[in-house]
Amino acid sequence: MRRRNGPLFWLGMGALSLVFIGPLLLVLLTAFKSQDESRTVPPTYFPSKPSLRAFDVLFFQDAASPVLRWFLNSMAAATLHALLVLVVCSLAGYALARMEFPFKRAIFTAIILTLFVPAFIFLMPNFLLLDKLGWLDQIWALVVPGAAGAFGVFFMRQFFMRLPRELEESARLDGAGPFRTWWSIVLPNARPALVTLGVLSYLANWNDFIWPIYVLFSPERLTLPAGLSRLQGAYTIDYPVVMAGAMLAAIPVLALYVFVQRYVIEGVASSGVKG
Repeated sequence: MRRRNGPLFWLGMGALSLVFIGPLLLVLLTAFKSQDESRTVPPTYFPSKPSLRAFDVLFFQDAASPVLRWFLNSMAAATLHALLVLVVCSLAGYALARMEFPFKRAIFTAIILTLFVPAFIFLMPNFLLLDKLGWLDQIWALVVPGAAGAFGVFFMRQFFMRLPRELEESARLDGAGPFRTWWSIVLPNARPALVTLGVLSYLANWNDFIWPIYVLFSPERLTLPAGLSRLQGAYTIDYPVVMAGAMLAAIPVLALYVFVQRYVIEGVASSGVKG
């Protein structure tokens, strides 16, 4: 096997890192520029006179834009959504992987087929359903829809298919039922898959822009991505303020990945495609 420590390998890795880190660094540097400097042509990369004006405007001067409230709304919605996804998808995935019931293959096929349906098709049905439940302009409008997503069910089912059946058979011999087996035996052995699905669900909810605008009407109930769009004026854009808000939105995502990257890689590698 060729060792991956040659100069070409590290040169390629460095170039690839710049592709991903470069835009983030540009956002960070722009947040410390003055409003005039952020509009200069050709653009400057480093601020000539670093300033905290953008963060002062973002957090203290604009009372119509409660950024911290949007941040907390996003944290609460993304966390609750990820937890609900883990419960629903792990239960559905375990049933499809281990239990036998009528039309099992047809149900699984129907779930997979929904992956090919554009997400925008579900906007109106979900909106009408939430209206009937009285959840519009509530946090539950961001938490519940998508909790039984096809990808999550498929992902967990594929992982459970790879677990040794002997673990569950031993639990059944000890008198454990299906739910107890799922809770005490299956879930502890599915930690990489659960962390991976939880992170993906958290990020999808955190970065969602269209759906919060669609179902939330009160400014104080908006999430951070939807709220940041209000920072842009009708005729001018304060780029440092917008970039400061973008950095605030990126911090939880980066921190989350740093702490769970090992589980994410292990979960993706373990959830291979199996009949």
